[in-house]
Amino acid sequence: MFQTQLNDQIAQTQAKAVEKAKHLAQVAVESAQELAEINQAAAKDALAAAQDASTQLLAIKDPQQFTKLAQPEVAQEAAKYATAYQAKVNKVIRNSNKEVAQVFDASIDDARDDLVKFVKESTKTAPAGSEAFVSAFHTAFDASLQQFDQIRATATDAFANFEKSVDAAMSNIQGQYAPKSAKKSAAKLAA
Repeated sequence: MFQTQLNDQIAQTQAKAVEKAKHLAQVAVESAQELAEINQAAAKDALAAAQDASTQLLAIKDPQQFTKLAQPEVAQEAAKYATAYQAKVNKVIRNSNKEVAQVFDASIDDARDDLVKFVKESTKTAPAGSEAFVSAFHTAFDASLQQFDQIRATATDAFANFEKSVDAAMSNIQGQYAPKSAKKSAAKLAA
């Protein structure tokens, strides 16, 4: 009887794991699709901007017209475009990170619940005279359940650190795209 219960619980746990893996795969596919759409739109916009710039360059008749094309406003427009692109990518990354964190959190809860259920079922059918052993086992088991909380805390820290890394990377990239005058203004404000 015990072996049948064990096999059933293992089968249920494996089925849950497969469902969660399918869900994570779906999240990955959706994120990849969103990123592909963002990149396709960015490529389309870049091509249109390049065609526009080519048209303007071909229309130049004298050097003064060329200097007008190389104004800081053009660079600022490119920086705005890059910042908007980054914001879209950042949103997709954050949403998928949040979804993965939720699935991981639910997995921890499910594993803990399944383990508690298994131990309750197993100790319920313990033979007479094993109360001291069952009590000692429950004490050790309860202490081991605290590991689930530590795993959850570690996972939460890992997801938070990932988001901080993404934020730092985005800030670094935005700093590279910021126009020189904006960098000087930011340096003056910081001083």
